[in-house]
Amino acid sequence: MELVQNFPLLSIIIMTSCGAICTLLKGKAAKWYCLVCLAATLALNLFAFFYTLQNGAYVYYMGRWSAPWGNEIKVGVIEALLASAFAFVMILSVLGGLEHILEDVESTKVNLYFVMIAFLMLTLLILVYTNDIFTAYVFVEINTIASCALVMMRYKPGKTLVATTKYMIMSLLGSSLFLFAVCILYNITGHLLMEPMGQEVRRLYAEGQYLFPLTVAIAFMGVGLSIKGALFPFHTWLPDAHGSATTTSSAVLSGLVLKGYIFLLIKIYCRVIGLDVLAGDHMPDVLFLFGAAAMVIGSVRAMQQTDLKRLLAYSSISQVGYIFVGLGLGTEAGIAAAIVQILAHAVTKPMLFCAAGGFMNVSGGSRKLQDMTGAGRRDPLSGAAFLVGVFSMIGIPLFAGFTTKLTLTQAALGHGSVKCVLALIVIIVSTVLNALYYIPTVSTLFSARNDLTPYRNRYAHYHVPYVAAMVLFMIVNICVGTLAGPLLEAIYAGLPSLGM
Repeated sequence: MELVQNFPLLSIIIMTSCGAICTLLKGKAAKWYCLVCLAATLALNLFAFFYTLQNGAYVYYMGRWSAPWGNEIKVGVIEALLASAFAFVMILSVLGGLEHILEDVESTKVNLYFVMIAFLMLTLLILVYTNDIFTAYVFVEINTIASCALVMMRYKPGKTLVATTKYMIMSLLGSSLFLFAVCILYNITGHLLMEPMGQEVRRLYAEGQYLFPLTVAIAFMGVGLSIKGALFPFHTWLPDAHGSATTTSSAVLSGLVLKGYIFLLIKIYCRVIGLDVLAGDHMPDVLFLFGAAAMVIGSVRAMQQTDLKRLLAYSSISQVGYIFVGLGLGTEAGIAAAIVQILAHAVTKPMLFCAAGGFMNVSGGSRKLQDMTGAGRRDPLSGAAFLVGVFSMIGIPLFAGFTTKLTLTQAALGHGSVKCVLALIVIIVSTVLNALYYIPTVSTLFSARNDLTPYRNRYAHYHVPYVAAMVLFMIVNICVGTLAGPLLEAIYAGLPSLGM
């Protein structure tokens, strides 16, 4: 085994030890130690990405025990790419919201905040890499605990407690359905490793055995992870949780946590169930319809918001719909488009939440749009980053969101069915709706009539971490928008490791 093949597991070990060590450190030391560990994780996974790009996917046997007895992680191009992207966005989200972490979290609990950040990164790595479905369940639960803790860390009696409770209840419901599905699949296949389980599922389906339990497992798996991924109509927990959390928490939850669950669903449906089996049970059709509804309804609800963070939260619901529409197409091109959207949204929405935190700083801490009149002028850096994010969300060429809409449109055109027409309609409608709520928001933020707000004389004071985070967010967003060709080549190269 080559040294680089150990890097994904080493990054998992680093984040595990980071969470443990941060419990012993004070806030400032925990902050820097966590950032160093995240940087090391990013570097290791980038090495793994370039290795798999040249040499293909490989399986890492834990303790050198192979299937069906051992535990495995499978490292492919897409897995390493997502792990690298998640680590990078996590670093920028922490840097972009660092000032708010220190303000919103009690000083005695700052180190615990970074413990949760470390464990959240750990769970995302596991969800991306694991080839064992029960291991995935265990870390889904750990992810839930860490996510709820990050929401609750911003201690504001009342709203934060209610939001965390709602988040916990819905997450546990999703986890329970996921566990039921795992139990059913293990009972009918006798395997927990994904590929042996997938081979048995296909055999049983071909022979017409256990079709009803298999259908139930597919449905439970889809609904459970859709709840945790905030797919309409299971999204009701998201606006309160993301809206009431501190800036970094909102950025991480929207940009990374949702995507970890959704990628796990994509991986299980492709590698374990198989798109042919899914099509036989019409699950892609269901996901497609819910995704299309999310694209429209999330945008309609965003138009009704007067709170900037809640507007961004409802926008996330709409953007999640794009991923499920791609998955619902049930084709290789549709899966590729879904993964592009995971990446595009991961580098866009955290930037928007961090920019919103900058606007709050120059608006007396208020999240109300009426109090943020002219905030983009008082904080030009946040204003520039917000504009880049808005251009991406609308789908302006050269920005990340355009790559998503282009690849999803191409995938729909290649489908050649009624889904093609529906997909094109909802993409157009969603794009128009995105413009209808983002353009007035930008107009308010950059309004020259600063006399409308009592905060007209409050200007931004920049810190180096925030400047670095926002500049890098903008650069990466534009890179995703302009380097669509190489990005898609890498994704298509990695699809075979997903079972396509």
